[in-house]
Amino acid sequence: MKERATAVEAVRRTNLGEVLRLVHHEGTRSRSLITAETGLNRSTVADLVTALVERGLVVEQEPDPTKRVGRPSPSVSANADVIAIGANPEVDAIEIGAVSLGGGLRARARIERDGVPSVADAVATIADTVAQWREDELAGCRLIGVGVAVPGLVRAADGLVRLAPHLNWRDEDIASPLADALDMPVAVDNDASLGARAEHLFGAARDHADIVYLNGGASGIGGGLILDGSLIRGAGGYAGEWGQTRPGIPNDAYRRTHDGVLEDEVSRARLLAAAKLTGGDDAALAAALAAEPGPTAEEEVARQRHVLAATISNAVNALNPSMIVLGGFLGILRDRDPESFDADVRARSLAVAADEVQIASAALGRDRLLIGAAEASFAALLADPLG
Repeated sequence: MKERATAVEAVRRTNLGEVLRLVHHEGTRSRSLITAETGLNRSTVADLVTALVERGLVVEQEPDPTKRVGRPSPSVSANADVIAIGANPEVDAIEIGAVSLGGGLRARARIERDGVPSVADAVATIADTVAQWREDELAGCRLIGVGVAVPGLVRAADGLVRLAPHLNWRDEDIASPLADALDMPVAVDNDASLGARAEHLFGAARDHADIVYLNGGASGIGGGLILDGSLIRGAGGYAGEWGQTRPGIPNDAYRRTHDGVLEDEVSRARLLAAAKLTGGDDAALAAALAAEPGPTAEEEVARQRHVLAATISNAVNALNPSMIVLGGFLGILRDRDPESFDADVRARSLAVAADEVQIASAALGRDRLLIGAAEASFAALLADPLG
């Protein structure tokens, strides 16, 4: 009898997680729609929603009866006061966001830095920012955890940062000291893998199951790969390092390094220098490149677009995705002339694979990595809302 009770409770927890996942990823739904989407009966759905309301994870509202024919079904929404913190330490800044259950951004900060942050620097900055938010923007909210998007190789088994070369981090544990500082669980993953997940759930790749995501940041170029709806991590969790591939550059006029990898040739630092900027976020870079930056910058943009298009065509040929998403400064490169960039990719790809692929800049913009990092923190809650 005890085993049967345990099995029943496990099924209930799974069903609670599925209902919470629906309203978190898909938005507000009526009880009747949840019933149709889950295949559960009405009374079961009513019980599950009530349990989630009691836990403070969802809110339920009666619809306007004047706008519906027949008996209206209550609507269920994720509680926007349930928050996960997302953080992205980079070589020039540490970005931090408070993301609501449901995917909305409640607060955001970018702390510029003169030097590359150590793990201790990142922990202190994140902890100080969250402490301030708890007294102000997030007063009264329930914080459930932190996700950290690291531009480097992160071991899937335990979140250890094996190598983040641009941060000078090697075999670093950021999760433990951050968890101690905030008294919350911490999840750590590669930034591009988290960006891919965010764009798949909430952004440009929402309706796609086979996705290549490339992220361009201050630390270089990373990537995420989703096939048949599942994030591909590789044996140790290190898959997707597109920036370390060597692009084919048959014309020496387009080469800036000898035998360099992709992120040596397609580089945010080179774009900043061409635009005569010493720093700044992607918005500042995009604005500078759009404001008649001069022939040197135009030439550099054209060169990087050419090399990037060649790399993406290899991804089209090898993986046959339905969607390719470009984040960070890679999206800026494409957005200079999307039609000609996409045409360049298609011209270099196998025609049958290129016919169906779509290319887009990250729809979540500068928030993609923070939303992805927060999603890593929400994972435990979605798996077991009663945990």
